[in-house]
Amino acid sequence: MEKRVVLFLVLSLGIIFGYDLLLKELGYSPFTTSPIIDQEERTTSLPKTGTEAEITAPTSSEPHSISSSIPSSDGPFITEEVVVVETPLFRAGISGRGGVLTSWELKKFLTQTEEKIPVELVYTNGQFPGPLTVQVKGGEVETERLRQGNFQVQKDFDQLDAAHPSGKVVLTHSSPDSDIWVQKELTFHYDSYVVDILIRTRGISGDLDVLLGTNFGVVEWGQGFIGLLGSAWKVGEELEKQSPDAEEPILRRDGPVRWLALQDKYFMSVFIPEDADGLFSKLETEMVVSAGMSLPGGSGEQVHKTKLYAGPKQYDVLKSFGIGLEDTIDFGWFIYGSWSIVKGVAKPLFSVLRFIYDYTNNYGVAIILLTLGIKLLFVPLQYKSYKSMQGMQTIQPKVLALQEKLKDNKEKLNLELMKLYKEHKVNPVGGCLPMVLQMPVFVALFNILYMTIDLRQAPFMLWITDLSAQDPYYVLPVLMGISMVVQQKIMPTTMDPTQAKMMM
Repeated sequence: MEKRVVLFLVLSLGIIFGYDLLLKELGYSPFTTSPIIDQEERTTSLPKTGTEAEITAPTSSEPHSISSSIPSSDGPFITEEVVVVETPLFRAGISGRGGVLTSWELKKFLTQTEEKIPVELVYTNGQFPGPLTVQVKGGEVETERLRQGNFQVQKDFDQLDAAHPSGKVVLTHSSPDSDIWVQKELTFHYDSYVVDILIRTRGISGDLDVLLGTNFGVVEWGQGFIGLLGSAWKVGEELEKQSPDAEEPILRRDGPVRWLALQDKYFMSVFIPEDADGLFSKLETEMVVSAGMSLPGGSGEQVHKTKLYAGPKQYDVLKSFGIGLEDTIDFGWFIYGSWSIVKGVAKPLFSVLRFIYDYTNNYGVAIILLTLGIKLLFVPLQYKSYKSMQGMQTIQPKVLALQEKLKDNKEKLNLELMKLYKEHKVNPVGGCLPMVLQMPVFVALFNILYMTIDLRQAPFMLWITDLSAQDPYYVLPVLMGISMVVQQKIMPTTMDPTQAKMMM
């Protein structure tokens, strides 16, 4: 028994210490980011907000009005430039080329790299069209015009704050050699990651695909066992996902789309449309996923409404939409068939953890207190397990005697053992069953600590500055190994063979 424990500890420590070395050998980093362009280069390349971002705008302090039709020729147009929208929560870049998002930096969340710069959600390498690209189904020429064409950009605000809580950016494209006209009206809010979007079209006979983007919201994939989660959606009431290793590279779903998301463990982008009648998800290359929604077209003017959320996967925020977005935080992950049980335990535990945090203001302390509370709740079960093991120790000599006497008659041995257990009112698995009952709770706690963004870059004490990252000095894993050895030393050494096999 002790040899196996020592072997287990040696192998565990080998895995822990060898994990980083293996990743480096394979060319990865434990905190690898999505293969986007250099974050510092992107940050410095964005125009500044205010007058520098709107160099063609008049100097009047009055906000510019925006109509639902094509902006007038004297409006503040920005062509093939990037206009910046800045709020207390994020900083977004919008290009007049294609009328797409080129950047979406989250101010309150920093990268896991040494530079600690704002997290960038938009994946940009020039190969894939950007978020909000409009494509015409079956119309390659029209699609190329909309991708590469210039959109006139009109912005009715300089900055968003409590005094000016919302503002609009309108992007309008009118094809000079066709009847195609597309307008995207984006309404931003200073205190929200949500953008209200109106898409107006004319002269398009076919249906449309509006791209959520490629890896838009996928930031960090090289962390732990799960990493990048890819795309997810709800058509009707059914939640579906496409992971980067899915067998089908392209998926299409028809029906009323409740929402469509691209996500990793901590961040996501989501379309919440009003009238989308289908969607697609496509694996472009390894670890690169694209997604978009389908909208009905028509030669007359069409108006489509949708919401865009691009930000952290915070449970309360996602739940507030009331459409099941919180289910993208997979608290139920464990083994096949146990998802609902673990999830049912995880949600109350998560609520208790945050309740404790409200008083301690330290998630490390909150985790310790929650763990102690769970242990106290299980004291009756542990006591019952201990009593069962004591009972088995008491009859151990009789068990051994029967095994020696009836070693050639297994059937009779089993019958005699059952009589012996019944006579002394002991259960051979009674010491193990309580531990099995505790498993969903501790698996649920593991899932909470692994999946929730609340712990990302949350400090504890001393050298532990990020509870979502591994211990940089491996102090805690070593202490855990020592504590396991101590526990094995103080546990009863005499055990029924049935229990011993289960414990091993």
